[in-house]
Amino acid sequence: MAISPSNSILPFKSHLHKSPLQSQTQFPLPLFIQKSQLAVFHKLNLSTKSLTRPHVLSKSNDSSSSSTVTESQSEPVKDEPKRILSDCWREFHGENDWAGLLDPIDPLFRSELIRYGEMAQACYDAFDFDPFSKYCGSCRFTRREFLTRLAMESSGYEITRYLYATANINLPNFFKKSRWPQVWSKNANWIGYVAVSSDERSAVLGRRDIAIAWRGTVTRLEWVADLMDFLRPISTDKIPCPDPTVKVESGFLDLYADKYEECRFCKYSAREQILTEVKRLLEIYRNEEMSVTITGHSLGSALAILSGYDIVETGLNVMDDCRVVPVCVYSFSGPRVGNSRFKERVEMLGLKILRVVNVHDVVPKSPGCFFNEGVPRAVMRVAEGLPWCYSHVGVELALDHKNSPFLRPDGDAVCAHNLEAHLHLLDGYHGKSKGFALSSGRDLHW
Repeated sequence: MAISPSNSILPFKSHLHKSPLQSQTQFPLPLFIQKSQLAVFHKLNLSTKSLTRPHVLSKSNDSSSSSTVTESQSEPVKDEPKRILSDCWREFHGENDWAGLLDPIDPLFRSELIRYGEMAQACYDAFDFDPFSKYCGSCRFTRREFLTRLAMESSGYEITRYLYATANINLPNFFKKSRWPQVWSKNANWIGYVAVSSDERSAVLGRRDIAIAWRGTVTRLEWVADLMDFLRPISTDKIPCPDPTVKVESGFLDLYADKYEECRFCKYSAREQILTEVKRLLEIYRNEEMSVTITGHSLGSALAILSGYDIVETGLNVMDDCRVVPVCVYSFSGPRVGNSRFKERVEMLGLKILRVVNVHDVVPKSPGCFFNEGVPRAVMRVAEGLPWCYSHVGVELALDHKNSPFLRPDGDAVCAHNLEAHLHLLDGYHGKSKGFALSSGRDLHW
C-alpha cells in the first residue's frame, strides 16, 4: 500500500478486533480480486469477520456506548431488469451528467466507479516509496509485468505507457527521492500510466476504453501547503486556450507541463507524454467505438482534470470523420484546480467530471478556502480577478466516513483522505437517505 503504517492506518471502531492473520505478500495488492482484498485490509487492521451477505449497519442509539454497532438484515430487494454495461456506458460516462445514477446510486455504475478507483490505487501499490531503495520514486514493476505483479490480469487492460514528471519543481512532499548516491534518476518521478482495454474487455464495455491513471499522495498532506495558491493563465504553458482569463493553480500547471530535457524519463513533459500516447491509441482504434477515461486521487485528481481538459481543448478527441470520442474524469478526493472561467470552459467543451469526496476531507476544500463556488455569486463576481479565487468543476458525489460503522468518526485528516476509505464508502453507499450496506463486502468478505 501507499499508506505509511506508522501514521496512516485507518481509524477503526474499537469493537472491531485486529485480525491475528497478516498478509505475507511481498508487494501490496490492489482490489481487483477478493484475495487481494484480504491482504490489503489485513494490512489496514480491518476486522476479518466474514459476512455471508450484505447487512445494513448502523450505530446503536444507546448514547452510553457509542461504539456499539447493531446489524439488521436489509430489506429484500425487488428483482429489477439486469443492466448491460455495453448498453449504458455512455450514461455512466457522464452523457447526462450522471442524472438519476447517484441518488440512489446505480449498482452497476457503482461497480464501474470502484473499478476506476482501483486503477488509481494501483499507482500507489506499484510506487516505490522506500527512500533506502535505489529505485525510490519509480514504479516497482516493468510495464509488461505491472498487471501480473499486482494481481490485475483479470482487469482486461494492457499498459501501453508509463508517465513521468520532473521533480525539479516546488512540490517536495509529492516527489520521493532515494538516499543512495547512485539512483535510477535524480530528476524524475513515476506518476502514472496509460492503458487500453483488450478485445474481450472492450466487448463487455461496449467500446475500446483508453484509461489514464495518475498517482497522487496519500501518506502526507503537506503538499497542500506546497501549493503556490496562485492562479495563472493556462495558455502560458502552450495549452491552446483562446481565453486568457481561464486560469489554473500554478503548481499543478508546472507539474503537468514542465520538463527536464537532460533526463531521459522527463525529457518530455507529462503533458507531451499523455497527448502523444492518446493520439497514437486513437489512431490505432480509429474504426472502433472509443472512450477516454481518466482517474486520479488527491494531487493525481488535479492532473486528471488538467489532462482531460487538455485533450478536449486541443481537439485530440475529434476524429477525422468528425466523430467526438467522449472524455470523462473520475476524480477521487481532488482539490480545486482553476477559477470560475476554467469551470465554464470545461463545461463548454463537454468534458465530463465526477468528483467523489469525503465531506470531512480537507483536500477538496483547497485551494481557495475563502473565495470559491460556495460563496454568493455577487461576491464571486467582485473577487473573480483575484489570484486565489477558485471553483470546483463537474458533479460531486459526497460521502461521509461517519456513516460507516467500520471507521472511527474522529479519524485524522490523512484517514479522511485515504483512497481505500473512499472505495469502502462507495461500496456501502446507496443514496443520501439510505443506510450503509456493503454491496460486495470488499473490506470484510473473502
